Amino acid sequence: MPTDLFARIRENAPALSKGQRAIATFISEHYDKAAYMTAHRMGETVGVSESTIVRFATELGYEGYPQMQKALREAIRATLTSVQRIELGRDRLGSGDLLKRALMSDLENLRSTMDSIDPETFAGAVEAILSARDIYIVGARSSAALVSFLAFYLNLIFPNVRLAGSASDSDMFERVMRIGPEDALIGISFPRYSRRTVQTMRYAHDRGARVIALTDSPQSPLAETAGLTLLARSDMVSFVDSLVSPLAVINALIVALGMRRGEDVAKTFTDLERIWDEYEIYEKHR
Repeated sequence: MPTDLFARIRENAPALSKGQRAIATFISEHYDKAAYMTAHRMGETVGVSESTIVRFATELGYEGYPQMQKALREAIRATLTSVQRIELGRDRLGSGDLLKRALMSDLENLRSTMDSIDPETFAGAVEAILSARDIYIVGARSSAALVSFLAFYLNLIFPNVRLAGSASDSDMFERVMRIGPEDALIGISFPRYSRRTVQTMRYAHDRGARVIALTDSPQSPLAETAGLTLLARSDMVSFVDSLVSPLAVINALIVALGMRRGEDVAKTFTDLERIWDEYEIYEKHR
């Protein structure tokens, strides 16, 4: 429900008090800043009491201010420009211990991911990948690092992995042209969502393939065509997308698939160790 909060504001506008209308105007005009303000700070900025802010949230149908703030963040995350992200980053991180603040932000993302990801959906994704004739992986822009990492390790587990898109998205459709009902496609994207990734997932869905999404929200456009959606929190730190939680979910997926493939994986790595040693792939420390 990306626009749900603003729809609620419009629907309730006639019944709002003068102070509440001022809050509504501030949120509508300065949504990027409002999304990360405390109720106290918003009250000071708008010129109303903190209790008026809380009553405004309940008037719109939310349990309280935190729930309204969460809805606002979800509504705007996919629309913020890089410049807006930089400005918000200055406000949120301040000028103190940036290392600690950034790491704490990632810890919160991991906690949120642990609370939101569904074990049954995760297990379903594992089964869909194990039973696929071919495994396609697609993602672009900042998610290119994630799909490359996933493809690297899945190629060590399966012989049928196809990296359909990563750094360049110009030929995604050509790479998935022959996808069908016996195949699985894993699509990865986070705000701002890659349109080409969404389109490729829709194509795979229309061809009957099992589509798995790794994204941040049930309202993500990736979830619209995915039969299975793995949720990982990816909040921003300034203009940078935090990919710690998505990478943790990918690690868990790789481990689960490797354990299911058991003896085959052990044999593969036995052969690889011999090859790596013979061709001196790794530096040896004595």
